[in-house]
Amino acid sequence: MQQKYETRLLTPLVVLVWLLTSCASQPSSMDELNAVYYWRTELRLNDAERQFLSDHHIRKVYCRYFDVVMDEAQAVPRPNATLAFNDTLPASVEIVPTVYITEDCMHERHDSLAMLVVRRILQMNETNGIRGVREIQIDCDYTSHSRPVFYEFLQEVKEELNKNHSTLTPQLSTLNPQLSTLSATIRLHQLQMEAPPVDYGVLMLYNTGDPRRFQERNPILDERDVQPYAQYLADYPLPLAAAYPVYRWQRQVEGVRIEHTVDKDVILNVKTLVERKRPELSRAIITYHLDEENINRYDKQTYEAIYRHH
Repeated sequence: MQQKYETRLLTPLVVLVWLLTSCASQPSSMDELNAVYYWRTELRLNDAERQFLSDHHIRKVYCRYFDVVMDEAQAVPRPNATLAFNDTLPASVEIVPTVYITEDCMHERHDSLAMLVVRRILQMNETNGIRGVREIQIDCDYTSHSRPVFYEFLQEVKEELNKNHSTLTPQLSTLNPQLSTLSATIRLHQLQMEAPPVDYGVLMLYNTGDPRRFQERNPILDERDVQPYAQYLADYPLPLAAAYPVYRWQRQVEGVRIEHTVDKDVILNVKTLVERKRPELSRAIITYHLDEENINRYDKQTYEAIYRHH
C-alpha cells in the first residue's frame, strides 16, 4: 500500500499539479524584530494595513502560501487554498512563505512530498516576482503519533533548501539565492516533545484552549491554559519567537453565534509570564494576523506593548 502512494506522488502529472495549480547549525539567539502573520487567500493590503507595518516597524511577514491537505479519494497529500498575489509588500519587509500541513498528512510517509512543497513555493515566487526569500516556515499541529514522520519530512525540506534549484527553472536560484532557513510553529503541547529539526520555532500563544469549554475559558488564549506548559520553556533546546493573537473567532454552537476575542490585559499577562520563564521571547515578536479589523480591535499603545522588547 505504501508503494502505491509513492508511485502516485512521483508521477509527472502530480508534480505538474503541485507546481501550477492556482497560480545545520542553529542560531544561539533570536534577532530582535517585529513581525506579523498574513493568513488570507489574497495578498492585498489597504492603507491601514500598510500604515500598521510602518508604525510598528514590521520587518517580517509570515505569509501563508497554501495548505497541504489529504485527498481522501487519491490517498495522497495535495495543495489547497493557494494565495493569490494581487499586491506586493513594502520593499523593507521580508516575506516568509508559510505552509500549513494538516496533521493527517503526517500519519505515514509520502515520498517526494518535501520536494513538491519546496518547488511549489519556488514556482510561486518565480511566477509572482518574489525576490530575496531566505526562509520557509511549516505549520503543523503534529502529535506524538505523527511526530516521527513530520520530523523526517522537515529534514527532507531542509535538504531540499540546500540543493541547487536551478534545475527547475534558470531563474529560481537567482530569485532566492539565500533560501536556507527553515522554521516551524510550536504549539504549547509540543513543548513536551523532542524539538523539531529546524533553525528556530515560533511559539503559538493562541488556540490554547478547548473550544468545548468556552463558557469557562477563552479558547483563543487563557493564562490558565498556558501556565502548565511554561515549565518547559527554559530548557526547550530550540531558539523561539513568540506569536500572540489579535483576531476574532466567530462560530456556531447549537445554532447560537459565539464570538471570541482576547482582552489586551490577557495578552500582556501571558507575554509577561512566558518572558519571565524565557527572556529570549521578548526579542522576536509576531502577531496573528494582519487585517484592518484586527488592527482596529486594539489601540496603538496596546500594540506597542505587545511588541515591546526587553
